Amino acid sequence: MSTLYLAQDPTLADFGRDPWWLVLIKIVFAFAFGLVATLLGVWFERKVVGWMQVRPGPNVVGPFGLLQTLADGLKMAFKEDILPKKADKVVYFFAPTISVISAVTALSVIPFGPMVSIFGHRTPLQVTDVSVAVLVVLACSSMGIYGIVLGGWASGSTYPLLGGLRSSAQMISYEVAMGLSIVAVFMTAGTMSTSGIVAAQADATRLTIFGTEIPAPGWYAILLLPSFIIFFIATVGETNRAPFDLPEAESELVAGFMTEYSSLKFALFMLSEYVAMVTMSAVTVTLFLGGWRAPAPITTFWAGANSGWWPMLWFFGKVLILVFVFVWLRGTLPRLRYDQFMRFGWKVLLPINLVWILVLSGFRKVQDLDTPARYLAVGIPAGLLLLAALLWPTRRPQPKPTVQEQVNARPHGSFPLPPMDLQVPPSPRTRRLVAEREPANIGAAPVEKEV
Repeated sequence: MSTLYLAQDPTLADFGRDPWWLVLIKIVFAFAFGLVATLLGVWFERKVVGWMQVRPGPNVVGPFGLLQTLADGLKMAFKEDILPKKADKVVYFFAPTISVISAVTALSVIPFGPMVSIFGHRTPLQVTDVSVAVLVVLACSSMGIYGIVLGGWASGSTYPLLGGLRSSAQMISYEVAMGLSIVAVFMTAGTMSTSGIVAAQADATRLTIFGTEIPAPGWYAILLLPSFIIFFIATVGETNRAPFDLPEAESELVAGFMTEYSSLKFALFMLSEYVAMVTMSAVTVTLFLGGWRAPAPITTFWAGANSGWWPMLWFFGKVLILVFVFVWLRGTLPRLRYDQFMRFGWKVLLPINLVWILVLSGFRKVQDLDTPARYLAVGIPAGLLLLAALLWPTRRPQPKPTVQEQVNARPHGSFPLPPMDLQVPPSPRTRRLVAEREPANIGAAPVEKEV
Protein backbone atom coordinates (compact mmCIF):
# COMPACT_ATOMS: atom_id res chain seq x y z
CA MET A 1 0.00 0.00 0.00
CA SER A 2 1.50 3.30 -1.07
CA THR A 3 2.20 6.31 1.15
CA LEU A 4 -0.27 8.42 -0.86
CA TYR A 5 -2.95 5.80 -0.26
CA LEU A 6 -2.41 5.83 3.49
CA ALA A 7 -2.36 9.64 3.63
CA GLN A 8 -5.91 9.83 2.29
CA ASP A 9 -7.48 7.77 5.09
CA PRO A 10 -8.87 9.95 7.91
CA THR A 11 -8.60 8.84 11.52
CA LEU A 12 -10.50 9.78 14.65
CA ALA A 13 -7.75 12.29 15.48
CA ASP A 14 -8.61 14.28 12.33
CA PHE A 15 -12.09 15.16 13.61
CA GLY A 16 -12.96 17.98 15.99
CA ARG A 17 -10.32 20.38 14.62
CA ASP A 18 -12.35 22.17 11.93
CA PRO A 19 -13.46 25.80 12.33
CA TRP A 20 -17.14 26.46 12.90
CA TRP A 21 -17.82 27.65 9.36
CA LEU A 22 -16.34 24.45 7.88
CA VAL A 23 -18.47 22.31 10.20
CA LEU A 24 -21.52 24.30 9.08
CA ILE A 25 -20.65 23.70 5.42
CA LYS A 26 -20.43 19.95 6.07
CA ILE A 27 -23.77 19.89 7.90
CA VAL A 28 -25.50 21.81 5.09
CA PHE A 29 -23.93 19.51 2.52
CA ALA A 30 -25.14 16.35 4.31
CA PHE A 31 -28.65 17.81 4.70
CA ALA A 32 -28.75 18.94 1.06
CA PHE A 33 -27.52 15.52 -0.07
CA GLY A 34 -30.41 13.86 1.77
CA LEU A 35 -33.03 16.20 0.29
CA VAL A 36 -31.69 16.25 -3.28
CA ALA A 37 -31.18 12.48 -3.28
CA THR A 38 -34.79 12.10 -2.10
CA LEU A 39 -36.17 14.32 -4.86
CA LEU A 40 -34.13 12.52 -7.49
CA GLY A 41 -34.93 9.17 -5.87
CA VAL A 42 -38.68 9.62 -6.33
CA TRP A 43 -38.17 10.54 -9.98
CA PHE A 44 -35.71 7.68 -10.41
CA GLU A 45 -38.13 5.17 -8.91
CA ARG A 46 -41.00 6.26 -11.15
CA LYS A 47 -38.76 6.15 -14.20
CA VAL A 48 -37.33 2.71 -13.43
CA VAL A 49 -40.72 1.19 -12.56
CA GLY A 50 -42.11 2.69 -15.77
CA TRP A 51 -39.24 1.15 -17.73
CA MET A 52 -39.92 -2.22 -16.11
CA GLN A 53 -43.63 -1.95 -16.97
CA VAL A 54 -42.90 -0.82 -20.57
CA ARG A 55 -44.26 2.72 -20.17
CA PRO A 56 -42.53 6.12 -20.28
CA GLY A 57 -43.01 7.29 -16.68
CA PRO A 58 -42.82 11.04 -15.86
CA ASN A 59 -41.75 12.87 -19.04
CA VAL A 60 -43.80 16.10 -19.21
CA VAL A 61 -42.80 18.46 -16.39
CA GLY A 62 -39.24 19.62 -17.05
CA PRO A 63 -36.56 17.81 -19.06
CA PHE A 64 -37.05 14.06 -18.80
CA GLY A 65 -39.76 14.76 -16.19
CA LEU A 66 -37.16 15.85 -13.60
CA LEU A 67 -39.40 18.59 -12.18
CA GLN A 68 -42.35 16.25 -11.59
CA THR A 69 -41.27 15.53 -8.02
CA LEU A 70 -40.91 19.26 -7.30
CA ALA A 71 -44.40 19.85 -8.71
CA ASP A 72 -45.81 17.09 -6.49
CA GLY A 73 -44.14 18.67 -3.46
CA LEU A 74 -45.68 22.07 -4.24
CA LYS A 75 -49.06 20.42 -4.74
CA MET A 76 -48.85 18.78 -1.31
CA ALA A 77 -47.83 22.09 0.30
CA PHE A 78 -50.94 23.86 -0.98
CA LYS A 79 -53.39 21.09 -0.11
CA GLU A 80 -55.76 21.53 2.81
CA ASP A 81 -54.29 20.43 6.14
CA ILE A 82 -56.99 18.36 7.88
CA LEU A 83 -56.74 17.64 11.61
CA PRO A 84 -58.88 14.75 12.94
CA LYS A 85 -61.06 15.58 15.92
CA LYS A 86 -59.76 12.70 18.06
CA ALA A 87 -56.10 13.35 17.27
CA ASP A 88 -53.53 14.30 19.89
CA LYS A 89 -52.51 17.61 18.32
CA VAL A 90 -48.98 17.90 19.71
CA VAL A 91 -47.90 14.31 18.98
CA TYR A 92 -49.79 14.36 15.67
CA PHE A 93 -47.75 17.38 14.58
CA PHE A 94 -44.29 16.23 15.73
CA ALA A 95 -44.48 12.58 14.62
CA PRO A 96 -43.49 13.22 10.95
CA THR A 97 -40.60 15.47 12.00
CA ILE A 98 -39.18 12.72 14.24
CA SER A 99 -38.94 10.35 11.29
CA VAL A 100 -37.28 12.92 9.03
CA ILE A 101 -34.78 14.13 11.65
CA SER A 102 -33.76 10.57 12.55
CA ALA A 103 -33.16 9.65 8.91
CA VAL A 104 -31.10 12.77 8.17
CA THR A 105 -29.05 12.59 11.40
CA ALA A 106 -27.59 9.22 10.40
CA LEU A 107 -25.83 10.94 7.46
CA SER A 108 -23.61 12.85 9.91
CA VAL A 109 -21.34 9.84 10.48
CA ILE A 110 -21.21 8.63 6.85
CA PRO A 111 -17.82 9.23 5.15
CA PHE A 112 -18.34 10.73 1.68
CA GLY A 113 -14.65 10.81 0.81
CA PRO A 114 -11.05 10.96 2.06
CA MET A 115 -9.03 13.91 3.35
CA VAL A 116 -9.39 16.95 1.06
CA SER A 117 -8.49 20.61 1.13
CA ILE A 118 -11.40 23.07 1.55
CA PHE A 119 -10.36 26.75 1.44
CA GLY A 120 -6.88 25.80 2.60
CA HIS A 121 -8.03 23.58 5.49
CA ARG A 122 -7.19 19.88 5.44
CA THR A 123 -10.35 18.04 6.51
CA PRO A 124 -12.14 14.71 5.95
CA LEU A 125 -15.30 14.62 3.81
CA GLN A 126 -17.41 13.62 6.80
CA VAL A 127 -19.38 15.68 9.30
CA THR A 128 -18.05 13.79 12.33
CA ASP A 129 -16.93 10.40 13.49
CA VAL A 130 -16.77 8.67 16.86
CA SER A 131 -15.50 5.33 18.07
CA VAL A 132 -19.09 3.95 18.08
CA ALA A 133 -20.37 5.64 14.91
CA VAL A 134 -22.16 2.50 13.65
CA LEU A 135 -24.17 2.38 16.88
CA VAL A 136 -25.23 5.98 16.16
CA VAL A 137 -26.63 4.78 12.83
CA LEU A 138 -28.53 1.96 14.55
CA ALA A 139 -29.89 4.39 17.14
CA CYS A 140 -31.14 6.76 14.43
CA SER A 141 -32.76 3.86 12.59
CA SER A 142 -34.54 2.78 15.78
CA MET A 143 -35.64 6.33 16.63
CA GLY A 144 -37.25 6.73 13.21
CA ILE A 145 -39.79 4.05 14.15
CA TYR A 146 -41.07 6.25 16.97
CA GLY A 147 -42.36 8.76 14.43
CA ILE A 148 -44.38 6.05 12.68
CA VAL A 149 -45.74 4.54 15.90
CA LEU A 150 -46.62 7.91 17.42
CA GLY A 151 -48.18 9.09 14.16
CA GLY A 152 -50.44 6.05 14.04
CA TRP A 153 -51.38 6.36 17.72
CA ALA A 154 -51.94 10.13 17.68
CA SER A 155 -54.31 9.97 14.69
CA GLY A 156 -57.10 8.56 16.87
CA SER A 157 -58.15 6.05 14.24
CA THR A 158 -58.04 2.27 13.92
CA TYR A 159 -56.15 1.74 10.67
CA PRO A 160 -53.28 4.14 11.51
CA LEU A 161 -52.93 2.46 14.91
CA LEU A 162 -52.69 -0.98 13.29
CA GLY A 163 -50.08 0.35 10.86
CA GLY A 164 -48.03 1.80 13.72
CA LEU A 165 -48.18 -1.45 15.70
CA ARG A 166 -47.14 -3.41 12.66
CA SER A 167 -44.17 -1.10 12.21
CA SER A 168 -43.02 -1.54 15.82
CA ALA A 169 -43.16 -5.34 15.53
CA GLN A 170 -41.36 -5.13 12.21
CA MET A 171 -38.61 -2.96 13.69
CA ILE A 172 -38.03 -5.32 16.61
CA SER A 173 -37.87 -8.35 14.32
CA TYR A 174 -35.44 -7.00 11.74
CA GLU A 175 -33.36 -4.74 14.00
CA VAL A 176 -31.99 -7.89 15.66
CA ALA A 177 -30.91 -9.41 12.34
CA MET A 178 -29.37 -6.10 11.27
CA GLY A 179 -27.39 -5.76 14.51
CA LEU A 180 -26.05 -9.31 14.29
CA SER A 181 -24.93 -8.69 10.70
CA ILE A 182 -22.87 -5.70 11.83
CA VAL A 183 -21.21 -7.84 14.53
CA ALA A 184 -19.35 -9.70 11.79
CA VAL A 185 -18.08 -6.36 10.45
CA PHE A 186 -16.87 -5.35 13.92
CA MET A 187 -15.04 -8.65 14.32
CA THR A 188 -13.29 -8.30 10.96
CA ALA A 189 -12.50 -4.57 10.99
CA GLY A 190 -11.71 -4.33 14.69
CA THR A 191 -13.47 -0.98 15.05
CA MET A 192 -16.95 0.59 15.18
CA SER A 193 -15.83 3.82 13.53
CA THR A 194 -17.25 4.31 10.02
CA SER A 195 -14.05 5.88 8.72
CA GLY A 196 -12.06 3.02 10.28
CA ILE A 197 -14.30 0.41 8.63
CA VAL A 198 -13.78 2.08 5.25
CA ALA A 199 -10.02 2.17 5.84
CA ALA A 200 -10.06 -1.53 6.74
CA GLN A 201 -11.61 -2.41 3.35
CA ALA A 202 -8.51 -2.00 1.21
CA ASP A 203 -8.54 -3.17 -2.38
CA ALA A 204 -6.80 -6.37 -1.36
CA THR A 205 -6.10 -8.06 1.93
CA ARG A 206 -4.46 -11.34 2.88
CA LEU A 207 -6.03 -14.20 4.79
CA THR A 208 -4.01 -16.86 6.59
CA ILE A 209 -5.54 -20.33 6.11
CA PHE A 210 -3.59 -23.23 7.62
CA GLY A 211 -0.39 -21.22 7.56
CA THR A 212 -0.79 -20.11 3.93
CA GLU A 213 -1.47 -16.48 3.05
CA ILE A 214 -3.90 -15.98 0.18
CA PRO A 215 -5.13 -12.70 -1.36
CA ALA A 216 -8.77 -11.91 -0.70
CA PRO A 217 -11.06 -9.05 -1.76
CA GLY A 218 -11.25 -6.20 0.70
CA TRP A 219 -14.95 -5.49 0.38
CA TYR A 220 -16.88 -7.09 3.22
CA ALA A 221 -19.76 -7.76 0.81
CA ILE A 222 -17.56 -10.53 -0.62
CA LEU A 223 -15.57 -11.46 2.45
CA LEU A 224 -18.69 -11.54 4.67
CA LEU A 225 -21.28 -12.45 2.06
CA PRO A 226 -23.93 -13.94 4.44
CA SER A 227 -23.77 -10.83 6.65
CA PHE A 228 -24.14 -8.57 3.62
CA ILE A 229 -27.19 -10.41 2.29
CA ILE A 230 -28.91 -10.51 5.69
CA PHE A 231 -28.06 -6.86 6.39
CA PHE A 232 -29.55 -5.70 3.09
CA ILE A 233 -32.72 -7.75 3.60
CA ALA A 234 -33.07 -6.30 7.10
CA THR A 235 -32.50 -2.83 5.64
CA VAL A 236 -35.42 -3.30 3.26
CA GLY A 237 -37.57 -4.35 6.22
CA GLU A 238 -36.38 -1.42 8.36
CA THR A 239 -37.22 1.16 5.69
CA ASN A 240 -40.71 -0.29 5.10
CA ARG A 241 -40.01 -0.82 1.43
CA ALA A 242 -41.72 -3.41 -0.77
CA PRO A 243 -42.05 -6.35 -0.42
CA PHE A 244 -41.92 -5.49 3.30
CA ASP A 245 -44.17 -2.38 3.20
CA LEU A 246 -46.63 -3.92 5.66
CA PRO A 247 -47.08 -0.82 7.91
CA GLU A 248 -48.71 0.92 4.93
CA ALA A 249 -50.34 -2.01 3.11
CA GLU A 250 -52.83 -0.09 0.96
CA SER A 251 -54.84 -3.23 0.24
CA GLU A 252 -55.28 -3.97 3.97
CA LEU A 253 -54.90 -0.75 5.99
CA VAL A 254 -55.89 2.00 3.48
CA ALA A 255 -52.54 3.81 3.88
CA GLY A 256 -51.40 2.49 7.25
CA PHE A 257 -50.04 5.03 9.72
CA MET A 258 -50.41 7.85 7.12
CA THR A 259 -54.17 7.43 6.64
CA GLU A 260 -55.17 10.54 8.62
CA TYR A 261 -52.30 12.75 7.40
CA SER A 262 -52.48 15.31 4.60
CA SER A 263 -50.61 18.27 3.14
CA LEU A 264 -47.04 18.85 4.38
CA LYS A 265 -47.25 16.28 7.16
CA PHE A 266 -48.00 13.56 4.64
CA ALA A 267 -45.12 14.88 2.51
CA LEU A 268 -42.78 14.65 5.52
CA PHE A 269 -43.65 10.98 6.03
CA MET A 270 -42.96 10.29 2.35
CA LEU A 271 -39.73 12.29 2.61
CA SER A 272 -38.60 10.28 5.64
CA GLU A 273 -39.13 7.00 3.79
CA TYR A 274 -36.99 8.03 0.83
CA VAL A 275 -34.34 9.69 3.01
CA ALA A 276 -34.14 6.47 5.05
CA MET A 277 -33.75 4.48 1.83
CA VAL A 278 -30.86 6.68 0.66
CA THR A 279 -29.30 6.76 4.15
CA MET A 280 -29.38 2.99 4.59
CA SER A 281 -27.95 2.58 1.09
CA ALA A 282 -25.08 4.85 2.15
CA VAL A 283 -24.62 2.81 5.35
CA THR A 284 -24.52 -0.42 3.34
CA VAL A 285 -21.91 1.07 1.01
CA THR A 286 -19.83 2.17 4.01
CA LEU A 287 -19.97 -1.16 5.84
CA PHE A 288 -19.80 -3.67 3.01
CA LEU A 289 -18.92 -2.05 -0.34
CA GLY A 290 -15.70 -0.25 0.50
CA GLY A 291 -17.25 3.16 1.16
CA TRP A 292 -15.75 5.88 -1.04
CA ARG A 293 -13.00 3.62 -2.39
CA ALA A 294 -12.97 2.93 -6.11
CA PRO A 295 -13.52 -0.64 -7.32
CA ALA A 296 -10.42 -2.77 -7.86
CA PRO A 297 -10.42 -2.61 -11.69
CA ILE A 298 -10.15 1.19 -11.57
CA THR A 299 -7.35 1.33 -9.01
CA THR A 300 -5.21 -1.09 -11.02
CA PHE A 301 -4.64 1.41 -13.86
CA TRP A 302 -5.33 4.71 -12.01
CA ALA A 303 -3.26 5.34 -8.90
CA GLY A 304 -5.08 8.55 -7.96
CA ALA A 305 -8.60 7.12 -8.05
CA ASN A 306 -8.86 7.23 -4.24
CA SER A 307 -7.47 10.72 -3.75
CA GLY A 308 -8.96 14.19 -4.00
CA TRP A 309 -12.63 14.64 -4.83
CA TRP A 310 -12.95 11.62 -7.11
CA PRO A 311 -13.99 9.22 -4.30
CA MET A 312 -17.30 11.08 -3.99
CA LEU A 313 -18.13 9.88 -7.50
CA TRP A 314 -17.52 6.24 -6.54
CA PHE A 315 -19.54 6.68 -3.35
CA PHE A 316 -22.55 8.21 -5.13
CA GLY A 317 -22.36 5.57 -7.85
CA LYS A 318 -22.54 2.73 -5.31
CA VAL A 319 -25.45 4.41 -3.52
CA LEU A 320 -27.28 4.78 -6.84
CA ILE A 321 -26.83 1.06 -7.58
CA LEU A 322 -28.33 0.10 -4.20
CA VAL A 323 -31.25 2.50 -4.69
CA PHE A 324 -31.86 0.79 -8.03
CA VAL A 325 -32.00 -2.57 -6.20
CA PHE A 326 -34.61 -1.10 -3.82
CA VAL A 327 -36.72 -0.01 -6.81
CA TRP A 328 -36.11 -3.32 -8.56
CA LEU A 329 -37.50 -5.22 -5.57
CA ARG A 330 -40.59 -3.00 -5.52
CA GLY A 331 -41.29 -3.55 -9.21
CA THR A 332 -40.69 -7.32 -9.03
CA LEU A 333 -41.81 -8.94 -5.77
CA PRO A 334 -45.36 -8.99 -4.34
CA ARG A 335 -46.02 -7.97 -0.75
CA LEU A 336 -45.58 -10.73 1.82
CA ARG A 337 -48.26 -11.77 4.23
CA TYR A 338 -47.61 -10.58 7.76
CA ASP A 339 -47.12 -14.08 9.15
CA GLN A 340 -44.69 -14.91 6.33
CA PHE A 341 -42.78 -11.72 7.02
CA MET A 342 -42.41 -12.37 10.75
CA ARG A 343 -41.58 -16.04 10.23
CA PHE A 344 -38.87 -15.11 7.74
CA GLY A 345 -37.25 -12.70 10.20
CA TRP A 346 -37.29 -14.88 13.31
CA LYS A 347 -36.98 -18.40 11.87
CA VAL A 348 -34.72 -17.83 8.86
CA LEU A 349 -32.58 -14.69 9.13
CA LEU A 350 -31.88 -14.89 12.86
CA PRO A 351 -30.71 -18.56 13.02
CA ILE A 352 -28.59 -18.22 9.88
CA ASN A 353 -26.98 -15.08 11.30
CA LEU A 354 -26.17 -16.75 14.62
CA VAL A 355 -24.63 -19.80 12.94
CA TRP A 356 -22.59 -17.57 10.60
CA ILE A 357 -21.19 -15.52 13.50
CA LEU A 358 -20.31 -18.74 15.31
CA VAL A 359 -18.48 -20.08 12.24
CA LEU A 360 -16.67 -16.77 11.72
CA SER A 361 -15.60 -16.64 15.37
CA GLY A 362 -14.31 -20.21 15.18
CA PHE A 363 -12.41 -19.46 11.99
CA ARG A 364 -10.70 -16.44 13.55
CA LYS A 365 -9.84 -18.48 16.64
CA VAL A 366 -8.39 -21.29 14.54
CA GLN A 367 -6.03 -18.81 12.85
CA ASP A 368 -4.31 -18.18 16.21
CA LEU A 369 -3.48 -21.87 16.75
CA ASP A 370 -0.46 -23.79 15.49
CA THR A 371 -0.78 -26.09 12.48
CA PRO A 372 -1.61 -29.45 14.22
CA ALA A 373 -4.16 -27.78 16.47
CA ARG A 374 -5.77 -26.13 13.44
CA TYR A 375 -6.34 -29.43 11.69
CA LEU A 376 -7.69 -30.89 14.93
CA ALA A 377 -10.00 -27.94 15.60
CA VAL A 378 -11.43 -28.08 12.08
CA GLY A 379 -11.49 -31.87 11.66
CA ILE A 380 -13.42 -32.73 14.83
CA PRO A 381 -16.44 -30.44 14.13
CA ALA A 382 -16.44 -31.45 10.45
CA GLY A 383 -16.44 -35.12 11.39
CA LEU A 384 -19.25 -34.66 13.89
CA LEU A 385 -21.34 -32.82 11.30
CA LEU A 386 -20.73 -35.53 8.71
CA LEU A 387 -21.63 -38.26 11.22
CA ALA A 388 -24.79 -36.44 12.23
CA ALA A 389 -25.79 -36.03 8.58
CA LEU A 390 -25.30 -39.75 7.93
CA LEU A 391 -27.10 -40.97 11.05
CA TRP A 392 -29.89 -38.40 11.12
CA PRO A 393 -33.22 -40.26 11.22
CA THR A 394 -35.41 -39.70 8.22
CA ARG A 395 -39.09 -40.29 7.80
CA ARG A 396 -40.40 -42.16 4.84
CA PRO A 397 -43.45 -40.50 3.34
CA GLN A 398 -46.62 -42.43 4.10
CA PRO A 399 -48.58 -43.56 1.02
CA LYS A 400 -51.62 -41.44 0.35
CA PRO A 401 -54.86 -43.38 1.06
CA THR A 402 -57.15 -44.00 -1.84
CA VAL A 403 -60.68 -42.68 -1.99
CA GLN A 404 -62.13 -46.09 -1.11
CA GLU A 405 -59.84 -46.39 1.93
CA GLN A 406 -60.96 -42.96 3.10
CA VAL A 407 -64.59 -44.01 2.74
CA ASN A 408 -64.05 -47.29 4.59
CA ALA A 409 -62.22 -45.50 7.43
CA ARG A 410 -65.30 -43.48 8.36
CA PRO A 411 -67.33 -44.61 11.37
CA HIS A 412 -70.49 -46.56 10.55
CA GLY A 413 -73.51 -44.32 10.28
CA SER A 414 -71.53 -41.08 10.19
CA PHE A 415 -72.45 -38.22 7.92
CA PRO A 416 -70.76 -38.72 4.52
CA LEU A 417 -68.17 -35.91 4.63
CA PRO A 418 -66.13 -35.28 1.46
CA PRO A 419 -62.56 -36.62 1.49
CA MET A 420 -59.62 -34.32 2.17
CA ASP A 421 -58.45 -34.36 -1.47
CA LEU A 422 -61.92 -33.16 -2.58
CA GLN A 423 -62.43 -36.21 -4.79
CA VAL A 424 -66.04 -37.33 -4.89
CA PRO A 425 -66.41 -41.07 -4.06
CA PRO A 426 -68.07 -43.21 -6.74
CA SER A 427 -71.83 -43.50 -6.66
CA PRO A 428 -73.56 -46.83 -5.82
CA ARG A 429 -74.48 -47.33 -9.48
CA THR A 430 -70.84 -46.82 -10.53
CA ARG A 431 -69.64 -49.31 -7.90
CA ARG A 432 -72.20 -51.87 -9.09
CA LEU A 433 -71.09 -51.48 -12.73
CA VAL A 434 -67.42 -51.84 -11.75
CA ALA A 435 -68.23 -54.99 -9.75
CA GLU A 436 -70.06 -56.47 -12.77
CA ARG A 437 -67.12 -55.79 -15.10
CA GLU A 438 -64.42 -56.99 -12.65
CA PRO A 439 -65.53 -60.16 -10.77
CA ALA A 440 -64.04 -60.73 -7.36
CA ASN A 441 -62.75 -64.24 -8.21
CA ILE A 442 -60.56 -64.70 -11.24
CA GLY A 443 -61.99 -67.32 -13.58
CA ALA A 444 -65.46 -67.11 -12.06
CA ALA A 445 -68.47 -67.07 -14.33
CA PRO A 446 -69.62 -63.61 -15.31
CA VAL A 447 -72.58 -62.21 -13.49
CA GLU A 448 -75.75 -62.45 -15.54
CA LYS A 449 -77.42 -59.16 -16.11
CA GLU A 450 -81.04 -58.81 -15.19
CA VAL A 451 -83.37 -58.30 -18.11
